[in-house]
Amino acid sequence: MEKIIIFDTTLRDGEQAPGASLNPAEKLEIAHALQDLGVDVIEAGFPISSSGELESVKQIAKSLKNPVVCALARAIKADIDAAAEAVRHAKNPRIHVFLATSKIHMQYKLKKAEDEILRLAVEFTKYAKKSCADIEFSPEDASRTERDFLFRVVEAVIDAGATTVNIPDTVGYTEPQEYGSLIRAIKENVPNIHRAVISVHCHNDLGLAVANSLEAIKNGARQVETTINGIGERAGNASMEEIVMAIKTRKDIFKDLQTQIKTSSIYKVSRLVSKLTGFAVAPNKAIVGGNAFRHESGIHQDGVLKERSTYEIIRPEDVGFTGTGIVLGKHSGRHALGERLKELGFNLTTEELDKINVRFKALADKKKNIFDDDLISIVEDEIRLIKPVWKLDSFLINSGTNVTPLATITLKYKNKAETAKSSGDGPVDACFKAIDKVTGIKGELQDYRIEAVTKGKDALGEVGLKLKAKGKVVVARGSSTDIVEASIRAYINALNKIESL
Repeated sequence: MEKIIIFDTTLRDGEQAPGASLNPAEKLEIAHALQDLGVDVIEAGFPISSSGELESVKQIAKSLKNPVVCALARAIKADIDAAAEAVRHAKNPRIHVFLATSKIHMQYKLKKAEDEILRLAVEFTKYAKKSCADIEFSPEDASRTERDFLFRVVEAVIDAGATTVNIPDTVGYTEPQEYGSLIRAIKENVPNIHRAVISVHCHNDLGLAVANSLEAIKNGARQVETTINGIGERAGNASMEEIVMAIKTRKDIFKDLQTQIKTSSIYKVSRLVSKLTGFAVAPNKAIVGGNAFRHESGIHQDGVLKERSTYEIIRPEDVGFTGTGIVLGKHSGRHALGERLKELGFNLTTEELDKINVRFKALADKKKNIFDDDLISIVEDEIRLIKPVWKLDSFLINSGTNVTPLATITLKYKNKAETAKSSGDGPVDACFKAIDKVTGIKGELQDYRIEAVTKGKDALGEVGLKLKAKGKVVVARGSSTDIVEASIRAYINALNKIESL
């Protein structure tokens, strides 16, 4: 098997996405997560950009043991010196030098002719080589560079000591067939190309970064530059998880090729990067989106329940996705509902399931997401009617700044009112403790959730909770425009369920 080198630039190009700035501790945390994921090369930053960036790259270089730690530098002595200093203590250091080679960049940005660009590329590759044995060179905007000139530059920097030559589609301009032919042409027209690894770095301006990268691999590229979740400048970079899973899934196309990425950790690392950058992962994002392995359509649910491969080409556990893939909603079928109820421990007759399905459909028309707690409540309402033992009569809360919350609760039991008072950590906790005093039942709260089920200032709030008492665990809900009252009602409903079981 031939290895595809995964070069991750989340900490450099990914961090350049507007709003994605990371502090040194966050960058180090991501770097360790990338190391654990099995990334081969981590581009840790652009050291010349600031003293803080230099120190951050240096910290990462000292800390990591397995991957190559790479620092970016323009073809300028000061940049290369900063990069060399930053990765000096890395176990496997690399300096990545770049210089634009397209006519538009040479004319408007650099104001230099081809011969001058070629001279600088060679000069600074050699200069970087004095500080580091592993040198990567990128002719920036390579996909818009005149091919003959690009061939000359690539050949010259390899002769000057570059061990990797990266062919960037800097502005995401190219398309797969065109980009693949460029990589093939480099292999065919650069005499010393066998002495270096061909790398590719694609941007997603036309939504083609992953497609272009895969086409490049098919045509001989053996390093691919990516970011977690595809974050990066403008529309982002090629998404690591998509490329890795494409190679793993389509073995009929990517024969004898593999990466060393531990794919079962992909989902976890994706969520870490999302949390630290503040960039939410779109629900429909391939591989790591919240909906990537979820099905609501009844037809799809039925197929997946019979054989997962009918609608899933990747096993969720292969990328570390946990949780059920069946999302119950108004499009769901009776089969999926029945399977979920079985998972929740309900073995129902056909008639019982039919009754519950009617209630389920009615609720699904009103509520976008149906939770397990909703299903349990429906079953208990339809099949196991709960007789209310305790009923709320009244409650009074005294709470505020610098005041210990005090609750007075009155419940009715067999038409007789009973009252108790209690303090607590907050008004809700005080109420629950007062209820425990009235009922004589000590409840252990295991889960508590609040949702707004209507809009506006007078929104109806719904409290869902899980309660353990008398060796039993139940879930219950309560609703009111007053969150404290909703909490009280949910707690009393839970106690009534326990008394009825």
